[in-house]
Amino acid sequence: MTGLRIATALILAAIVGVALVPMLALLDLAGGGDGWGLCRGGLSSCRAAYFEGPELLAALAVVLFLLLMLLRLILMARRRLEQRRESVSRGERLGSG
Repeated sequence: MTGLRIATALILAAIVGVALVPMLALLDLAGGGDGWGLCRGGLSSCRAAYFEGPELLAALAVVLFLLLMLLRLILMARRRLEQRRESVSRGERLGSG
């Protein structure tokens, strides 16, 4: 059960991290950086291809979708374990009397 809670926390942290990537890249570009490798020489010499933005968006969307799907599976497994634990404890209470 604790392992599932840790996995849930890690997945939530990964979701937040993936969602923050575009903002952090833009902040890096605004500060004179290379946007985490998007524009090698900075914003003034950036020659981005037409499809780089949509490719990045699609990749981030796919990663977020997979992480959300994994989070849903972990939460379903956790709920089933809790229901199983509750039914076992309820059965022990009924049988003890």
